[in-house]
Amino acid sequence: MKTTTSLLILLTALGAIITPMYADAATSPDVPDPNQEFTITGAGATFPYPLIDLWRVEYNKEFNNVNLNYQSIGSGGGIKQHIEKTVNFAASDKPMSQKERDIAVGTLHIPESIGGVTLVYNVPEIPNKGLKLTGEAVSKIFLGEITRWDDPVIANENPGLNLPDHEIVTAHRSDGSGTTFIFTDYLATVSPTWDEQIGKGKSVPWPSGLAAAGNEGVAGIVKSTEYSIGYIELAYAFQTGMTYASIQNGDKTAFIEPTLDSISAASSGVADSLPAAEESWVGVSLVNAPGPDSYPLASFTYLLLYDDLKSVTDNKEQAKALIHLVYWMITDGQQHSASLLYVPLADKVVELGKQGLSKITYDGETIWNYEAEAVVDLGIPQWIKDNAKWWSEGLISDQDYINGLQYLIQQGILKV
Repeated sequence: MKTTTSLLILLTALGAIITPMYADAATSPDVPDPNQEFTITGAGATFPYPLIDLWRVEYNKEFNNVNLNYQSIGSGGGIKQHIEKTVNFAASDKPMSQKERDIAVGTLHIPESIGGVTLVYNVPEIPNKGLKLTGEAVSKIFLGEITRWDDPVIANENPGLNLPDHEIVTAHRSDGSGTTFIFTDYLATVSPTWDEQIGKGKSVPWPSGLAAAGNEGVAGIVKSTEYSIGYIELAYAFQTGMTYASIQNGDKTAFIEPTLDSISAASSGVADSLPAAEESWVGVSLVNAPGPDSYPLASFTYLLLYDDLKSVTDNKEQAKALIHLVYWMITDGQQHSASLLYVPLADKVVELGKQGLSKITYDGETIWNYEAEAVVDLGIPQWIKDNAKWWSEGLISDQDYINGLQYLIQQGILKV
């Protein structure tokens, strides 16, 4: 009895020490005033549009007095409207340039998800997902240096495929696009010729090919044009059942199919080196990331908000509703990412977003006080912390926890 009582005291003491490590010191932002109706407007990237549209529906189920109106007009259009302050927030797959940041002073970058760009093709002779392309092949196709499907550069990597002696038709975006930025960022990375002659950007001077607006437009060209190839966001490729290629990884050791796992592999380890929301994100890129399983056409996609919302919202209550919506997107909303083939944000990236949201004011007045509780490293092994967490949440019984503590005492790890 004495031993059990002592262990319960120790259990309580350890719980008091360890449990706060798992407790978020901050609550979420205030929920939107239920007595008011709010319309939140956004515009920009088509790349995350399927996910944002799902968020619109799911968020409204929980907070039916808040309606999101998001216009999928491309990253370039979104940045333009952000600069002109005609929307509450914008979305872009390309970090704002320093020139754009100088115009839109006080812009925050809040990562909302991670997605992939696929190369879709319409070649009757090539089976679904059968084509393999190197960076050299992709760049030369879009430079117009490879013009036929049976070119040796393609054939060498695809033995056994029935590559037709037919002219290649390329498709690209006509509008300013974050998807284009990701794709041209990749091309500029793998091809010095592309980097020197064309460069990277939301729009570039394409050497040749057919053009259309939005991921939908490029997908439409490829679906309706035999022997064509174009680039679209992963979700669009899957939703429309389009045929896509495997791309050689940055290590040049394998051809990688675009999947949640391969896109996630491209983003692994990046969180520790990311800038704060208020800092410049110029140069942040996931394309051609190292690693044997990393898909080379992956990217963050961002929400853009001003650090003072007075100029883009009607009043403080609408500003608070906007902050709550964005907070929900990067926390609870992440559970919907995988269903549309977007990679959920890592915890460290979510924390960057929370810290960014906490810096937003309305006419200089703080909207949300957030400060992550400092975690003191007591040298306690992770599995002990996990047991403390599970006990504090009622997932394991007092007796189970006591048994664990008894083992620690028996092994000399804890001394009572």
